[in-house]
Amino acid sequence: MPQIIVTADRGSDRGEGTVTLRERICISDFDSQTFAEHLVERLGWAVGDAHEAEQQQSSPARESAAQS
Repeated sequence: MPQIIVTADRGSDRGEGTVTLRERICISDFDSQTFAEHLVERLGWAVGDAHEAEQQQSSPARESAAQS
């Protein structure tokens, strides 16, 4: 089944970004206007969360560089 995944570019120590949304969908889900509207809302939240995760991950790196 297809899925939508939103991740931060930077994240865990294994080099994988933090997953902020993973949702399995099927084509019939889009028959519902309500589903489509809610999906866009969830995508917006996930993108915002991924952005915050990236900012938090880059802050310690900036502090270390500034102290050098």
